[in-house]
Amino acid sequence: IGNLILIGQDQGQESKKPFSVADHGESSSPSPLTMTTTTGGGGAGEFYCSICMETVPGALKFSVSPCLHAFCVCCIGQYVAAKIGENTADVRCPDPGCGGGVEPESCRGVVPSEVLDRWGLLLCEAAIVARRLHCPFRDCSEPLLADADGEGGGVAEAECPSCHRLFCARCMVPWHDGVGCEEFQELGEDERGREDVMVRRLAGRERWQRCPQCRMYVEKSEGCMFMKCRCGYCFCYACASPMSKELHYCKRCKR
Repeated sequence: IGNLILIGQDQGQESKKPFSVADHGESSSPSPLTMTTTTGGGGAGEFYCSICMETVPGALKFSVSPCLHAFCVCCIGQYVAAKIGENTADVRCPDPGCGGGVEPESCRGVVPSEVLDRWGLLLCEAAIVARRLHCPFRDCSEPLLADADGEGGGVAEAECPSCHRLFCARCMVPWHDGVGCEEFQELGEDERGREDVMVRRLAGRERWQRCPQCRMYVEKSEGCMFMKCRCGYCFCYACASPMSKELHYCKRCKR
């Protein structure tokens, strides 16, 4: 059973701020972007910044990892500050169409300390949101936080610490004992009740077949594999393939 943590009303409001650098002044909105190119005729150690579209000394060069697109520190600082001002935790490379990312550690000394502090807070909040869920029982609905052990495969069977009832944290429904998550998701909304799940488990144990047309369970007591449901549909009891009323023979399973 996965571990869950109750989320208090104030949780996430005062997250730890892991980043701090010296203040370098106020930030402003970024300039329009163009594709990044390198200078061909600039002076030694100079490069071309595609944000301000100027040739800049190499000492002011900021390279995004791992794409290595280069911009001047002034422009990248303004760009990052604008993104954080928009509450964007995942800051991508300014170059259009690039999938590279700008990391907080690489921006130490480039953006003001309050921007880095806000960035750290946004990253903490994003991590919490990704692991946040609610108890699916309507008379509870307690906000919960899945523990780190749920990463990867994710929490499946879980117990609400408030009402102490079991539920599936993947499907967000009361625990469907004996039915896998994928199988449960294939069920219709009218087949997900506790009694329906119990009937499904019993049918699996007894190897009952379901009519492919009306989805009712049928049980063969004797005779061949030919089955005619009360809805009129004829099928093979072994594989549920359609069968002819005249020819009681399944071409699929050869029975």
